[in-house]
Amino acid sequence: MPPTSAPPRSPSARGPFAHALAGLLDVLVPARCAGCGTDRGQLCPGCRHLLTTARPGPCAALPWAHAAAPYDGPVRRLLLAHKERGALRLAGPLGEALARAVRSARGPRPGQGPLLLVPVPSARAAVRARGHDPTLRLAEAAARALRREGLDARAVPLLRHTRPVADQAGLPAAERHRNLHGALTVRPLGHRRSAGLRPVLVDDLVTTGASLAEAARALSAAGLPPGAAATVAAAGADRHPGNGPG
Repeated sequence: MPPTSAPPRSPSARGPFAHALAGLLDVLVPARCAGCGTDRGQLCPGCRHLLTTARPGPCAALPWAHAAAPYDGPVRRLLLAHKERGALRLAGPLGEALARAVRSARGPRPGQGPLLLVPVPSARAAVRARGHDPTLRLAEAAARALRREGLDARAVPLLRHTRPVADQAGLPAAERHRNLHGALTVRPLGHRRSAGLRPVLVDDLVTTGASLAEAARALSAAGLPPGAAATVAAAGADRHPGNGPG
């Protein structure tokens, strides 16, 4: 049947189907490594080693935020495969990298209660199109990794969008900040769920820092100033020199 005979489908209709199909193929079909393309499973030993050995460090754009690795090469491809192509099994190793960035950003703080990981929320339209919320999934994986180390960690989606925002891709730094300013707020009952805790903001990626800055503003306005922020990767020059893989 010619392609023109099929009725067009909305992104929200395609997203869940594509997500389910990708998950099924992920299980049934031997995959090439999403990081380097070798025919050794969805994450080869070399790329897994890269995730586990990169040294977390502060970001130049936001010194109070720490990233596990630079956003390039295999790390970039792994994040894109998880976010855009439904490679859900990558959430585990990417979440472990995020957990290391959380530890680096937060530092040892014994006796301060549960560790609350607050993901920067994706726009609702993006979640519908992808069929899943990648940042929340990574936050939950990071919380599990931290609990395996004996920490009382939990991922709580405290934040939500209050208005539509433009796609950040391609926007310069100043426009990214203007696009997001005032776009986030704490969910109803969020204060009750996080009373007495200092949240740690988490995201998959930091570029200009606009998303993390807006999330921190929203939490602070609600009386919940974040104690730190952590991401899997930092783009461009956002990692200070000397904090690359090693």
